[in-house]
Amino acid sequence: MVKIDSVNFEAEVLRSEKPFVLEFYSEGCIPCKRIAPVLAELEEEKPELKLAKANIKFCGDIVKKYSVMASPTVIFFNGGREQNRIRGVFRKAEIENAIEGAFK
Repeated sequence: MVKIDSVNFEAEVLRSEKPFVLEFYSEGCIPCKRIAPVLAELEEEKPELKLAKANIKFCGDIVKKYSVMASPTVIFFNGGREQNRIRGVFRKAEIENAIEGAFK
């Protein structure tokens, strides 16, 4: 899974030709560790999407711009625009529903 930071955010996320799922996480976050396998599964199952992670510690400007208040926060981008977001611990079905809603 690609790591996103302030340097590559625009090129990787905003200019992506594919719909983009970006998880904002922190190293010590237990819920972040719990959803990591779910996101890895989705990355394998949905090649039409790009999935990536952004450590909130290393991309404060992006965190501020998108008002990320907690980790994990997952933001769904399409065409460089935020389409949807979910926060906290979630099940695979919940993120699949969020993906469907964001990328109709």
